[in-house]
Amino acid sequence: MLTVALAALRARWATFVGSFVALALGVGLIAVMGLGLGSTFDAPERAPERFASSPVVVMGTDSLTVDVRRGPSTVQLSKKLAHPHPVDAGLLRELRALGPVVRRGGPDAVGVDAPAADVRRLVGDRAQVLTGGDRNRADPGPERDAEALVAVNSLLGTAGGVSAFVSVFVVASTFAFAVALRRREFGLLRTAGATPGQIRRLLLTEALVVGTLASAAGCALGAWGAPHLARLLVEGEVAPGWFTIREASWPLHVAFWTGLSVALAGVWAASRRAGRIGPVEALREADVDTGSMAPGRLSAGIVLCAAGVGLLVHGLATDPSGLLKRKTYTTQPMVLITAVALLAPLLVRRVARLLPLPGAIGMLVRENTAASLRRTAAVAAPVLVTVALAGSLLGSAASVTEAEATEARSRTAAHLIVTGEELRQVAEPAGATLSGSASTAVFVREEGSALIRSDARAVTDPAAFADLARLPVVAGDLRDLDDRSIVVNEEWEKHTVGETVHVWLGDGRPVSLRIAAVLAIGTGNHGAYVTSAHVPAAKVDRIDVRLGAGADRESAAASLADSTGGTVRTLDAWADATHPRTSSHTRLGLLVVLGIALVYTTIALAGTLLMATSARAGELGSLRFAGATRAQVLRVVTGEALLAVAVGAVLGVAVTAVSLAGLGAALASLSAPVTITVPWQTAGPALGVCAAVAALSAALSCPRPRR
Repeated sequence: MLTVALAALRARWATFVGSFVALALGVGLIAVMGLGLGSTFDAPERAPERFASSPVVVMGTDSLTVDVRRGPSTVQLSKKLAHPHPVDAGLLRELRALGPVVRRGGPDAVGVDAPAADVRRLVGDRAQVLTGGDRNRADPGPERDAEALVAVNSLLGTAGGVSAFVSVFVVASTFAFAVALRRREFGLLRTAGATPGQIRRLLLTEALVVGTLASAAGCALGAWGAPHLARLLVEGEVAPGWFTIREASWPLHVAFWTGLSVALAGVWAASRRAGRIGPVEALREADVDTGSMAPGRLSAGIVLCAAGVGLLVHGLATDPSGLLKRKTYTTQPMVLITAVALLAPLLVRRVARLLPLPGAIGMLVRENTAASLRRTAAVAAPVLVTVALAGSLLGSAASVTEAEATEARSRTAAHLIVTGEELRQVAEPAGATLSGSASTAVFVREEGSALIRSDARAVTDPAAFADLARLPVVAGDLRDLDDRSIVVNEEWEKHTVGETVHVWLGDGRPVSLRIAAVLAIGTGNHGAYVTSAHVPAAKVDRIDVRLGAGADRESAAASLADSTGGTVRTLDAWADATHPRTSSHTRLGLLVVLGIALVYTTIALAGTLLMATSARAGELGSLRFAGATRAQVLRVVTGEALLAVAVGAVLGVAVTAVSLAGLGAALASLSAPVTITVPWQTAGPALGVCAAVAALSAALSCPRPRR
């Protein structure tokens, strides 16, 4: 069987080259993403910088630790405080009695040149004592490194998931189409006495050989490409400068066995169909497809279609805000994409005949496309993936960020926004209203089993805040906010006006506050609001300014910048600066994902059309005998390829429409601005690349039939 399989591979190399390249690239991408993910699990050990010369570091409390219930037991959960405690003056005096004390930077930590045991006895539980490598916890770097690694992990996780999805999708489709083109060959083998089992074993052996070679090549490609990916992430400022790929074998094992499994799975279903082909049936079968689908494929397509729509409806009914998260709008469209691809044989003929094509050649192109369902579906499927991913991912990201920017503009009646790390408070200009606030956080224990951190603003003047704020209040009144109350949103477990909620403030102090008002969830940026009396450590970093009638904005802005030491912007300029259309990290991640899909699409298109067009020598020869010129034959072949691309684009647009409609419904249910953005500037060029590759591949692979 192996000898026959190798002979078939040599004789039909053009049929298998597309599958080999697609599988090798898929394995390479999975290996690259796996190696990158493995390198993000732990930051490298970094030597202390801030207190490198001090053997002991005393640092104030920087975490809130709370007991919560987990089943029958009680465990402790910790969250970083918004305002870490300083080393108080009394403890500082006592430390100086032990040895020299070094202060660098803020008051949160000091270095002590004294025996660690003596320092621990003195400090007790009043602060943290750090020695050895733990001293770097007082540096600002570890926290930034951890945040950067989370960003890299998220990007590579998303890209890896999409890589696996697209590779499985395209490779399985390519292998299945390669098998479908060989129906007459299998009929001849059956005529020669081959059993259905032997046909299946032949195909599985071919897949095993191709899968092994392609997976090995993909692992080598991944090992080579991973350092280049790390360099790209560093240069794009997504990863910290020290980020490199670490040596690990498990990503290569995962990639290799995934590739081999995909190759075998892609052939398995097709081999079962091939084994059922009868000799006479195969030898007399026409090139026109019947349009019937295997019951298993039809059932799978219907189930996945119902699952995709069901997930969307369930999200709208239970957690609309979850649909705005990148993880959700990245993964959910994949279910619909797979469903539409499985149902493609039922859809492509109808879509193809809906697209108008003039003239005799146009009619021939349309009818050939509608009649050759397998070929049309194989070409349309990768285009469907690219268009649907571009529309759903980029469209969802752009829509969410645009909604956030629009919402930010609508949340204040200010004309000018002053921002800075530590602003100086100023007297109100004549006729103006100023509302200062500081970034902080509050913590709440919900259901006794979770410690939730909620970003918050501490307002300095509740009356001015209520006058300028235009928040989406669903209950209560902002004017009731005082030093004994809090404003929360509907995500909180307790969100009834007048109810008392027990929280920990940004510095860890517990307090009980009355709920004065409740806000709609919106895009998720509505945090809590308290007064600055609760958090004296919080520094004012934003001042909303509404100018009086007839005031000169330019002179007012210059005066405010001079007196506060901050940056003064108009409301629109501030919204554009703080709520960009898409962050650089998100944009890079989405472009990586789209690039993966586009590369795969071009490979799949080229491979599929190479296989399909080169096998049509007899059909195209008939056109020449009927009087068609070489140029007319090329127009037919390229026209069919372009029409199949158009069919895939229509199906991709349909998936995008469903995804963005669900996102719009989620925004509406959250009382957020419904700003649906379709990324034509990205999806259009991607579709153009698909069309160009399809036309070029069809033309170059078109055989030269003899008259």
